[in-house]
Amino acid sequence: MKSSSLADSPWTEKFKLLDAVDVLVICFLLLVATITLFFGRGTTLRWLLPLLNLGGCLVVYHLAMHAKRSGSTLWKQVHAWYGFPLLLVIYKEMYWAVHAVRDKLYDSYLIQIDRFLFGTDPTIVLSRYAHPVLTEVLQTVYILFYFFPLTIGIALVRKNRYREFQYASFLILYGFFVSYLGYILFPAVGPRFTLHDFYATDRELPGLWLTPYLREFVNRGEGITSTLPQAADLVQRDVFPSGHTLITLITLYLSFLFKSRTRYILAPLGIVLIFSTVYLRYHYVADLVGAGLLFPLILWSGKRLFEGWERTKASTT
Repeated sequence: MKSSSLADSPWTEKFKLLDAVDVLVICFLLLVATITLFFGRGTTLRWLLPLLNLGGCLVVYHLAMHAKRSGSTLWKQVHAWYGFPLLLVIYKEMYWAVHAVRDKLYDSYLIQIDRFLFGTDPTIVLSRYAHPVLTEVLQTVYILFYFFPLTIGIALVRKNRYREFQYASFLILYGFFVSYLGYILFPAVGPRFTLHDFYATDRELPGLWLTPYLREFVNRGEGITSTLPQAADLVQRDVFPSGHTLITLITLYLSFLFKSRTRYILAPLGIVLIFSTVYLRYHYVADLVGAGLLFPLILWSGKRLFEGWERTKASTT
């Protein structure tokens, strides 16, 4: 009787409208809001970011309700895909969250890990073998990262495999959010600022035609330009763990799990992409190691969280 009244309650009906991705996004926004509120220094951001995140939670909640209740195909598609553009917004928010909470950089520790593993600095060693053709290829592949997660989602939707699409979206967003938390815990700017002269990158690591434009695209995405004074003080602290590595590994895993036709194209591109993060001086090898260690943990916990939420929804029907 008690369980029946619970299942029939209006709160339970609203509860069932949320997909696993919705719950994940809401929980992450609330977590960042809590971290900023309790650990942020006495700045406006300490109060502003939590308020913005609470607003974001309400938007996600109402989007889920509207998409489920309206029956509109358009709103269903918006609800299915909103997580990917939202990642960009949250990524930029991480800049302010990190600055509100942390005032220390961990580059020196990451450099020490690299030197412990290799006895030297990998980016400096790779600089000796730099070639414009190689740089052009690697900078181009590095940019392809932004399309990697979309390939698996599009492939699944085209085959009407919507449950698999939801799981893939959940796992990819989960991976992004874990890496974002890493940026808060271990903020760092990367070897292009600490071990190399950032302003000499185009001269020391030249490409052919596209490299300067693609490199500047990455710079602007991180809030800087190649000529901005004090760029190291203003750039996004997004080094450890390597999000490029972590999300590439997750995408490759999903492409093989769901037997996507693109998996044999994505696999070699993914390997090259991961290598490019060090060659192009965006990451230390320690960042890649961190991502590699997190990868199986995310697969293990992500599967259980996703299936756990599905069971919770099913138990209320």
